[in-house]
Amino acid sequence: MITAHPSLLRDLIERCETLSRRLAAHPSADTARRLEDATYTLCVITGTRQLDMALFVARQQMVAAMQRHHPLHD
Repeated sequence: MITAHPSLLRDLIERCETLSRRLAAHPSADTARRLEDATYTLCVITGTRQLDMALFVARQQMVAAMQRHHPLHD
C-alpha cells in the first residue's frame, strides 16, 4: 500500500488539529473552509471519509513509517 510521507502526514494532522481548535474558539467562515480543505486532503491521503478516522489512520501510518526507518534493536 502506498502511504504519504510522514512529514506530510504530520503537517496535515497539525493543521487539522489547529484549525479545529481555532474554529471551536473563534468560529469563522474562513477557518471552517480551511479546515474543510485540510480534512478533505487528509481523508483522500488516508482513504477515509471522516476527520477522526483520517487522523487515526494518519497517526498509524506515521508510526509504521518511523518503525521501518528506525527499527528498535534488541
